[in-house]
Amino acid sequence: MQHPSLTDQQVVVAGGSSGIGLGVARACLEQGAAVTLVGRSAERLAAAREQLGARASVVAADLTNEDDVRRVFADRAVDHVVVTAATLRYAPIRELALADARVTIDSKLIAAILVAKHARPTGSFTFTTGVAADRPAPGGAMVAAVNGAINALARALALELAPVRVNTVSPGWIDTPMWDAIAGAGKAELFAKNAARLPAARIGRPDEIAQAVVFLMTNGFTTGETLTVDGGRRLV
Repeated sequence: MQHPSLTDQQVVVAGGSSGIGLGVARACLEQGAAVTLVGRSAERLAAAREQLGARASVVAADLTNEDDVRRVFADRAVDHVVVTAATLRYAPIRELALADARVTIDSKLIAAILVAKHARPTGSFTFTTGVAADRPAPGGAMVAAVNGAINALARALALELAPVRVNTVSPGWIDTPMWDAIAGAGKAELFAKNAARLPAARIGRPDEIAQAVVFLMTNGFTTGETLTVDGGRRLV
């Protein structure tokens, strides 16, 4: 049996300049795809393209801005779209500033909605959610709510956009630059504490999430699913 691949496919990775998105872009290139990275920072996109090589191109855009999203996908032939972009704000609900709530909602949920509205892939959409939808923590109510909303959105879109497939991948604790911003100097201690609780006994890597995304892109009989890659976080 011939296994499906991404050879000569066109993949757009939104949020692809670092972390999970950059891992996904690298995995797609290794599978033979051409990749377009989309992000807000032209500087970070340029650095990512330097790492990835000539089969990667970049487009600077704000996915919370509908005009930008429309521009990115206008007349763009694409087989698969992956959305990993997010700016997350954590705070106890009684202390959560409305502006921070809106940043979380806009950067993750609204961006996903706008990409689904304007992109026209022939193969699939894959959105990144997170284990907080199933295992919320104090201070993370807004993040949990947005992740759960995207899981529900993907199931609805799998029906509405069929035969284009729509799935989500739900990571657990993954070592990405996002955590440098969230935890700062406490990142190593935070990771060690959480790794000790996991059945996998360690924090995950971006390339492990990328493997799951590639599966969702290449398995033509999987749609409307949430693939959890969390080292067993939901179990403990």
